[in-house]
Amino acid sequence: MPGTLGAASERRNSVGATGLAEPPIDPSRVVERPIEIKTYDIDYAGIVGNIVYVRWLEDLRLAMMAEVYPLAQAVADDVAPVLLETRITYERPLSLQDRVLGRVWAIALTGARWRIGAEFRVGETVHARAEQTGIFIRLSTRKPVPPPKILIERFAPPRGGSA
Repeated sequence: MPGTLGAASERRNSVGATGLAEPPIDPSRVVERPIEIKTYDIDYAGIVGNIVYVRWLEDLRLAMMAEVYPLAQAVADDVAPVLLETRITYERPLSLQDRVLGRVWAIALTGARWRIGAEFRVGETVHARAEQTGIFIRLSTRKPVPPPKILIERFAPPRGGSA
């Protein structure tokens, strides 16, 4: 049933909830950040609004880059990430008192494309999962370029898998 919060858990498969990637086994490839829910993140029903997760994903992507290649450095190098697609599965609602942990990891960094996975947890319970796809571009030409080598070295999954 569309819009039903529990529907996602009924469609699980071997990849994870609704086909979105699970985090890698290697914890060194996962970037984690606590996320503070603000009063303005709450909608009329008393839960975090869907659009808020998109903002949190941006925060997580920037935190991931900051680990080895801060955005200011990328811009100085004439390179920038460009988001192409976002998929989010909302499994359980979040409310103002929840202590959320955001987790992000690379699923693929190949050719000119990057793909990341993310999840938002309270304790061991996953409340939402997401995947985003994008490219890196040369700012001066607006043409795609490969992901920066330093990001590949730090976050790319081992060849042949995402463990």
